[in-house]
Amino acid sequence: MIEPLKLLAEGLSLAHPEMVLGFDLTRGLAPANAGDELSIHAARDHLLPVLEWLYKNPDYQFTQLLSICGADYPSAAERFQVVYHLLSMKKNLRVRVYVTTDEATAVPSACGLFPCAGWYERETYDLYGVVFAGHTDLRRILTDYGFEGHPLRKDFPLTGHVELRYDPAQMRVVYEPVKLTQDYRRFDFLSPWEGMTAVQLPGDEKATKPAA
Repeated sequence: MIEPLKLLAEGLSLAHPEMVLGFDLTRGLAPANAGDELSIHAARDHLLPVLEWLYKNPDYQFTQLLSICGADYPSAAERFQVVYHLLSMKKNLRVRVYVTTDEATAVPSACGLFPCAGWYERETYDLYGVVFAGHTDLRRILTDYGFEGHPLRKDFPLTGHVELRYDPAQMRVVYEPVKLTQDYRRFDFLSPWEGMTAVQLPGDEKATKPAA
């Protein structure tokens, strides 16, 4: 199945070079080449035309949007990557479309082409903070009301910002700032096997070397 995907990528790149920044083609396992994968890196402003081309192309008909997910690369110029997984039931082919964005720049919403995108875009917004322009109801979908931050960002604290508990006096759940009531164990990464004094291990520089 690698040839149809290769023809698809080359056809899209030749027909609309302004839309496609590049593509990756990975061959799957022999003998049936199961798992052949095509990843299309699209320009953010041309995302909708790329999705529409894949959807309406009579030779492929990628009419199924399986999911939209995000990824966070804080060191990148545009830290967020939004990934669209498409399926062609006509050809039994799958492609991924990638776009990148930052914390302030919106990504065009795909709800007009794929109605199910509304749920996926809300999830990506909730977990990463990616904004989708044109979405008519962009609000959180997984986290609670009043949740602060976006929990799948790499800079989100592991403890979160607030904690909840049931208050028997008020007879309701209350939200409070996170309080660390005990000191966590401090690791200096010099002694991975603390307490093993009978042997000298590589990386255990602070341990006393046993007598010969």
